[in-house]
Amino acid sequence: MNIALDMMGGDFAPDEAVKGAMAYLSEASDPAHLLLIGDETRVQALIQQYPLKPGYFTIIHASQVIDMHEHPTKALKEKQHSSIAIGFHLLATGKADAFISAGNTGAMLVGALYSIKPIEGISRPTIGAYMPRENGKLGLLLDAGINADCKPENLNQFAILGSLFVKHVWNIDNPSVALLNIGEEEGKGNLLAQATFPLLKQNELIHFIGNIEGRDIFLDKADVIVCEGFTGNIILKMAESIFDIIKRRNIHDSYFDRFEFEQYGGVPVLGVNKPVIIGHGISHGPSFKNMILLAIKIIETELIEKIRKSFKAQ
Repeated sequence: MNIALDMMGGDFAPDEAVKGAMAYLSEASDPAHLLLIGDETRVQALIQQYPLKPGYFTIIHASQVIDMHEHPTKALKEKQHSSIAIGFHLLATGKADAFISAGNTGAMLVGALYSIKPIEGISRPTIGAYMPRENGKLGLLLDAGINADCKPENLNQFAILGSLFVKHVWNIDNPSVALLNIGEEEGKGNLLAQATFPLLKQNELIHFIGNIEGRDIFLDKADVIVCEGFTGNIILKMAESIFDIIKRRNIHDSYFDRFEFEQYGGVPVLGVNKPVIIGHGISHGPSFKNMILLAIKIIETELIEKIRKSFKAQ
């Protein structure tokens, strides 16, 4: 198993990416092989400081970096020797089984769409956000921002993708799915919500429990929560701000500690043909380690193939 890791993506690259790789390789009993993509001189120098287990990594030189502010499509076209472009080339040609980056999110999404392409039958891939629930478990909110405007059929597909991820990666049997709305009753909400409800209700591939409201997001109501990306991103940023406020006020609480994204690493792009994991721009070592573990879990559970079969059967 070969996991490609963008060493130049993120605000603290490549230092934190090397630390994450070191943590993974030192803790894994039978580690995957890491393809470390980045400035060879800088990466090699850091490996002297943070030694990696010999024989389990290969450095692949990338002479260019796509910065966070760059236009995704333009940057990928003009920077063919960037760490992100090389990572997707390795993925598309089968030399890597998964690709991880905390770099330019737009470039990662464009790269996923055009290099490995969406799974047949999926109109729009999605990324989610992890919602810590009061019962100690996690909920998955889809979409978290890449699909600001959606059609009912998009939300219906997000529900299937989220259910498959939660079932096979989080090991939750028969995960519950809810539609985020302004009321619990059927018929509530805007035109999108009203048109989506019957699709979810008729979908035999999911366990749909109906509408939930904003106050239910952090409660034990649903394993998968579906909404369009405009609303989802607002909720995600609100959750991040809650953690920032808790930290600033020096409040220690086991529940709110679970709002720290580092412990989850990154989120997968669900609906494309190979595992792609996107991390936060301010990711540190623990995030990179956890993104590697997530990529491996997706590969080992054959999630992509299960998604492919589900949509082929429709």
